[in-house]
Amino acid sequence: MLTLQHIHKNYANLQALKDVSFSLQPGEVVGLLGPNGAGKSTLMKILTGYLKEWEGEIRYGEQNLRTATKAIQQVTGYLPENNPLYPELYVQEYLQFISELYKIPQPPFIDVLDKVGLTEMKNRKINTLSKGYQQRVGLAAALLHNPEILILDEPTTGLDPNQLIEIRKLIRQLGEEKIVLLSTHILSEVESICDRVIIIRKGEVVADEALESLRKGQQQIVQVEFDYRIETEALAKIPGVNKAVNTFDFNYELYCSKEEDVRPKVFDFAHDNQLKILSLQQKNENLAALFNSLTS
Repeated sequence: MLTLQHIHKNYANLQALKDVSFSLQPGEVVGLLGPNGAGKSTLMKILTGYLKEWEGEIRYGEQNLRTATKAIQQVTGYLPENNPLYPELYVQEYLQFISELYKIPQPPFIDVLDKVGLTEMKNRKINTLSKGYQQRVGLAAALLHNPEILILDEPTTGLDPNQLIEIRKLIRQLGEEKIVLLSTHILSEVESICDRVIIIRKGEVVADEALESLRKGQQQIVQVEFDYRIETEALAKIPGVNKAVNTFDFNYELYCSKEEDVRPKVFDFAHDNQLKILSLQQKNENLAALFNSLTS
């Protein structure tokens, strides 16, 4: 378990973090939410050992971050918001460089490249890749040493809808065995990936909630975008869908029964009608209301 107790951080006269306390453990993906300037990136820099001057205590198991900084860094993977890469290097060449920094005797290049969908790009120069693929390179570097703690700052930046689905699935899988803390300002990202959300405002934790508890008592709403316009009457016939609304262009909101996740049935509908799904996500109105009430 990774435990933070009474973390404070000041920049001159600015208090970036104020009495932040929570615990993280394997088996859940935790979303760190907050408006710009709330302190999310500062907190992540402290957890990675990058920032040294702060108050409080952080422990991973029996280890203290202050006295065992290097040991904890060796089991931590970090993808920063501004993904720093060497653009003139080839993908595999860059990962080889990272593996040498970590002193990994037998780097699992094939496995990591496959996990993040970079196998076909391994012999490409980084500066020839799209932003989405460059983001995958950063994620591969964070996973190369098989970390026990994974800290991701805006990990889905620049991904197209198909890449987004793949990386979300990967993060969910990683969260089954690793401690995963994911920072984002996009509520739909939290809804799609996370099991729990921590909201900070002006450096303070103002909420720490399981997503499941936030879903209780609310109607399930699925937002879907197809590549073609569909009659709402046809969408309303999907099992579990009570009503379908065309919000704009090829985008729809499906109002569903509370108990069952209808997204697999939406995929089946698209397949049967030869449609492509460009985006698909659940809308958590309780999460949006909580975020707005605590941060506005």
